[in-house]
Parts: sequence; structure tokens; C-alpha cells
Amino acid sequence: MRDCSKILIAHGGGGGLSYQLIKELFLPAFENPVSKKLDDAACLPLQGKRIAFSTDSYVVKPLFFLGGDIGKLAVCGTINDLAMMGAEPLYISAAFIIEEGFPLDTLKRVINSMKEIAKETGVLIVTGDTKVVEKGSLDQIFINTAGIGYIDGDLNISGSNAKVGDVVILSGTIGDHGIAVLSQRDGFKFESRLKSDCAPLNKLVSKMVEKSKNIHVLRDPTRGGIATTLNEISLQSGIEILIKEKDIPIRDEVRAACEILGLDPLNLPSEGKLIAFVSGEDAHLVLQAMREDPLGKDATIIGEVSGNTQSRVLLETIIGGTRIVNLPEGDLLPRIC
Repeated sequence: MRDCSKILIAHGGGGGLSYQLIKELFLPAFENPVSKKLDDAACLPLQGKRIAFSTDSYVVKPLFFLGGDIGKLAVCGTINDLAMMGAEPLYISAAFIIEEGFPLDTLKRVINSMKEIAKETGVLIVTGDTKVVEKGSLDQIFINTAGIGYIDGDLNISGSNAKVGDVVILSGTIGDHGIAVLSQRDGFKFESRLKSDCAPLNKLVSKMVEKSKNIHVLRDPTRGGIATTLNEISLQSGIEILIKEKDIPIRDEVRAACEILGLDPLNLPSEGKLIAFVSGEDAHLVLQAMREDPLGKDATIIGEVSGNTQSRVLLETIIGGTRIVNLPEGDLLPRIC
């Protein structure tokens, strides 16, 4: 039986307990018109313009995995949170909490990885902080990043903007990051050469918004996968979402690993994919723009907003039935980002 008086690993997993913690503890304490939107970044007015502001922390285990590492993940994750507001990412801060005895050469690898992504995207890492704690106080290194970006005046992208008639587009395969990280953890009985999809999505988003200003929602399905992401959007917008299992792209390696581990691919995190809710009349324009970018070449329509009488996510299964996709419960994958 769960001890409801203490924080559990599942509170940080991105599922039902995470949502409950935010709604029952953090929001009542910090509630304001900005925070209660529960978007990936805050949209803030500044001298007649708008900026996006986001922060996140990274505790992934192991620190290095196929396709990335904690440094690349930290910079990409913050860039993506800003991009999900339609913002052009500009500046990032980086704070490091490091365990005593951590190898300096390993820290250099992490920093160089951050530098390479920042250079690739044109984002500047402009400020930061370093703390060192006694050996055994934490597991090697944790990184916190915050980011600021500029939002074009015509854009209005938020998890609360989805509406009936919107088409749901997924930019590519799901679960790649989750399985790539799990396959390199001690104690897991499977091998995989699958790479994490960790990547910055700002250039993909730029191509999308050039084609249409009728993109209502953008979200990257990280912790809790598309199950969490779609449920959050459903709750924010007060809508029913119908997705089709046959149209959700999943690699064979991910399916096989899920069968071995008893995982649901819908709950697995991705770090280089996005979900877009686009007006029906512009959906194919946006889809075409996505497929012209390397990070969106496998983009596909997976569903639609089917109603606004209740907030829920429905899955049309391959065998023809329909089931409710709930917010994931239980101990989701810890230390995945």
C-alpha cells in the first residue's frame, strides 16, 4: 500500500501522481494566470512583445547512452520546451550539482556535448552555477537548465487551445529514447543498438509555423510518453481525443523490448519527437513541411479531436475496438531524463 505522506519515485515519472502533485501542492502555492496554464514553458509579456521561459532538471541514468548523454539531453530538452510554445530559443542557463570525486574528463565530455548542441542551434549558454556535494550525496551529476525564447506576435500555441476539428500529428516513432536508455542500465536482460531520438526540434517547428498559423498545440512527449501528453492536452482544453493504434509509428525494436519488459509503448518517453494539434484545413500543409525536415520525415496523422463534452483520450485498437488511454499510474521509468 502506498504511503501518501511521502514523495515516491512515481511522483517524478510524468504520470498520474506527477499530475496530482502539481495540481494539489505546487499550483495552489504558486498559482497565477501564467503557471495555471501548465504549458511546457511560460508565455510572458515584455515591453509589448512575448517571451517564453522554461526550466528543467536532468538526472538521467546512465549519463551516456546511444544517441546522447545528459549534456545533450539538457540543452535539447530546454530548447524543445521553448519550441513547443512556437518560440525561437535564444538563451540558456546551466547549473551543475556534482558529486565529489566525479571524473573531470567525464565532466568535459558532458560540457562539450552541450557546447555542440548550442552551436548547432545558435542558442547561447549565457550563465550558470556549480555546486559540489559530498560523495554519496547524489549520483554523479545532475544538471538544471532554464531557457528564454522570443514568440512571434501572430502565434498562439498552448495546451489549452485544442478544439474540435483539429488533427493530431506525430512527428515520428515513439519510445526510442526510453528503450535506448533502459537497454544500457544494469539489471535489464535485453540488448539493443537502438539510439535515443534526443534532438533539438526548434528548426522543425520553424518550418511548421511558416506554413500555418493554425497550429493550436505543440508538445514533446517526454516523461509518460504520448499517453501522458495527450491526457494533459485533453484536460487543459476540455476535449476528447481519438487516436488510431494502426497509425502510431513504433520501431520493431521498441515493440520487442516492451514485450520483454511488460511496458506499454504509449507510456515510453521520446526526446526528439513532437505532437501537433492543427486545424483540419491546414493539417496536410503542416504535415508536408514536417516531412521535408530530417526530424519529421516519418510524421503522420494519428488522430483527431473528436468532441468537447468530456476530457478523455480514446484509442481505436488494431482489432477494431476502442479503449480509454488513462494517465499512466504506478512506478514509471525513473531517471529517464
